[in-house]
Amino acid sequence: MTRLSWTAWVLLVSILQISGETKTLKNYNFMDIRKCFQEKKSFVVVDSFYGNISAKPYRNQTQVNCTVFVETNGTELENYTRSIQDTWPKIKSNSSILKLHISKWHLDQGGRMYVLYGKFCNRTQFNFTDPGENCVFNTTNTECQIRCINTSTVCKKSTYSEDSCHNMAPDLRNDYIIDINSTTANCVNCNNPVKKPEEKKVLNTTLTSGGGEINAAKAVELIKDLRNLAADINGSSAEITVGEGVKGVLVKETHKDEVAEVLFAYQSPNDSINIIDNTETLKTFSRAVTVPKEAFDKAVAQNVSIPFAAVFRFINMAKDEKNSTVLGNEVLAIEMGATIANLTDNINIVFTNMTYRGIPSCHSWNGEGSLPNWTSDGCVTYITEHGIKCQCSHLTFFAVLMTPLNETISASDFKNLTVITQVGCGLSMFFLAIVLFMHFLSRRIKASNATNILINLVCALFLLNLTFLVNNYVANLNNSVGCKIMAALMHYFMLATFTWFAAQAFHLCLSLYTGGKIAIHRYILKIAITSWVLPSVIGIVLLSIGKYGEQVISYQNTGNAADNVMMCWITDNSVHLIINIGYYALVFLFTFTTFIIMMSWLCCLRNVKGAKAKGNQSSINIISVMGLCFMLGITWGFAFFAYGVFQVPALYLFTVLNSFQGFFLFIYYYKTSRILPPPSDVKSSSVSNITDKTSLSSFTNPYSTWLS
Repeated sequence: MTRLSWTAWVLLVSILQISGETKTLKNYNFMDIRKCFQEKKSFVVVDSFYGNISAKPYRNQTQVNCTVFVETNGTELENYTRSIQDTWPKIKSNSSILKLHISKWHLDQGGRMYVLYGKFCNRTQFNFTDPGENCVFNTTNTECQIRCINTSTVCKKSTYSEDSCHNMAPDLRNDYIIDINSTTANCVNCNNPVKKPEEKKVLNTTLTSGGGEINAAKAVELIKDLRNLAADINGSSAEITVGEGVKGVLVKETHKDEVAEVLFAYQSPNDSINIIDNTETLKTFSRAVTVPKEAFDKAVAQNVSIPFAAVFRFINMAKDEKNSTVLGNEVLAIEMGATIANLTDNINIVFTNMTYRGIPSCHSWNGEGSLPNWTSDGCVTYITEHGIKCQCSHLTFFAVLMTPLNETISASDFKNLTVITQVGCGLSMFFLAIVLFMHFLSRRIKASNATNILINLVCALFLLNLTFLVNNYVANLNNSVGCKIMAALMHYFMLATFTWFAAQAFHLCLSLYTGGKIAIHRYILKIAITSWVLPSVIGIVLLSIGKYGEQVISYQNTGNAADNVMMCWITDNSVHLIINIGYYALVFLFTFTTFIIMMSWLCCLRNVKGAKAKGNQSSINIISVMGLCFMLGITWGFAFFAYGVFQVPALYLFTVLNSFQGFFLFIYYYKTSRILPPPSDVKSSSVSNITDKTSLSSFTNPYSTWLS
């Protein structure tokens, strides 16, 4: 040091001879000084120090790792980079008051500093012993002073003081200032937690197309070139502007062994992106991005020469082929110069205090193709009281897509319908299981065609209820692959149930036309193949093109994520309308027509000759046909009336009737299933002619009676 006294130089040489650890600033390289403070104990000797330090207490009692001599009011550090300036402590003197300036880096190390100042600090006049974790000394020496500073606690509770720091020199504005003359804990925090990038760069690159939208392919090229751009930046951070609507911030971490998470935030789409120092300050912004330390570790493992994290914001990027609505019209890109995926400590993207309409869902795009191809893979959406939080396990382009809200119902109605559905589905599964068990017990008796079709319908409905009940559980596991499989299974069993409704109607029409004598070869096998295979083809196609995934079901007056319901289902609303609504509409027209025909037949049956004598039998037929209402899926038609003033009543009817459909099918099966006794001229031992008949075939040839 330029003003270091001869005695101090003697002290320095003595310590170097004793420990081999102490060096001057000129002899220290950057990594030496960092290592010095990382070893938790160090002397900071003010250059006005006189005297010497005895070797024995230095080596055996204090076990200080190194000694750093600091020039009072020195200017030598001005020529060093910001990283070195932050690493070296600084001593400032004003009217004999000494103040120690340290950076956040020192606080993060969590060690202790012993600041020596004064004179005659030899062993006979000052018996220096380690004060322990509390940094408390018991000494009466007034000539030589020593101040112990525990960097873990000294400024722990301090907050940024703009009034005290606004006149500070630029190189001191990020410091923590401690009065070393005072024996009480004190700390002035001049470390502004909201930092602007050190440099500004403007790239002369055109990203917009003729329509004013940002070309997605050009945006990808920009992000891929950030690794080269990081090498051209002299400081530790830079703000990058690329025309209108595109801004970004790049932060370099020059020391691979000390990389930590980096926080970015901004208040509105027109604001610059800031670098944030702590998570509490991050919460004060409406948009925030957190890049975890794990991401830096993965980048270092892939031999990235200078680890960096860059966040770019694109306003008005070209829309995807589906013309999806993007929240705030903002697309964010996060890049680190390497392929970062499968993070356990996820990337966090937060949007708070934003007004939006619709159901938000976090999506990403890997940059392939000329237009974005958004997918929810690897991202989980959390809807909180104040906003939206995306947690993603990889780096790429990100956006929050808005799904239009359907007409919603009140929270109380939604919860009531949810309870009815869950209880009803559970009861339906119970009664459907009884039907299957009863059928299993009678497996040795050849079942009629009507019974076989009914049992297939029962199986499809049972599996539909089962997948519906476990759907929400699977959705909450946050497993993208599992949710897609769950959605595909539930959709398949729903379409299979619709198809078996149509198969029931077809069988009744054919039986009516043939008088109950169907002569089609392998009739049931052909119906079964059609009813089970056709829905599987639809499900496989939708699964292969990525139409299944996680959805958030929202309802009126909700702002709490706990009030929303997650489920695995079709993510494309157009596909839902075409496949589900359109498919069932065709089934409904067919089954409802069949239902009307059968009701007309029973009404005619009551008026034919001898109907009065058979009134008891006719009443049973009416019960059977009423059961057809559930067997043909007519109750699903109430969904068509769930609009306007009829919305809530129709939803209640739809939910109640369909939730208890299994129970009604059990009653229908129990009432109409009969094992008819053989004719009197047939031996009782001839069980081969005994059949288990259900539906209209459960009576003695009702078709011939009606046709006669």
